[in-house]
Amino acid sequence: MISEENKEKGREAERRFQEWLDNHKIPYLYINQEPETFSSFFKEDLKSKRPDFILLIPYFGFIFVDVKYKQISDNQKDFPIDAFDAKKYSSLQRRFNINTWFALSNEKVGYNTWYWIPVSKVLEAGISLQKSSKSGQLFFPIPKNYFIQVAGDDSLSRLFSKLFENYNN
Repeated sequence: MISEENKEKGREAERRFQEWLDNHKIPYLYINQEPETFSSFFKEDLKSKRPDFILLIPYFGFIFVDVKYKQISDNQKDFPIDAFDAKKYSSLQRRFNINTWFALSNEKVGYNTWYWIPVSKVLEAGISLQKSSKSGQLFFPIPKNYFIQVAGDDSLSRLFSKLFENYNN
């Protein structure tokens, strides 16, 4: 069960991401997270998992983005990605052929850096599942260097340019 404090941190991350999108004039649709606003498919098949935003990329299409409040591990090497979320979003991505990404940030970086990673990379990384000693939840500890870092003053073009740089190396 997610604490009220953690829910509020998640909502703050979403607000800050929305501000970043607005500041860069990136077209998007926000997906209302109230259960009555989505189909039974999401309630039954995906166990109520749905992304927070649909980013509309001119002349390309769109991508789903699930915004997460996450802090890097104490050893400053990885971010914990919830295994349930990763598997459900991977299913959504495969079933409907819609690219789905996580975008992470937190107050320690002033929400001025967003760490982006495609859901498929989380599952393809070959990282072993671990169990949280606090919550008992399973997660993938994804190394920080697997993410594409986009600064608050960067546009979405940085994400795509870094994506191709990483792909070609």
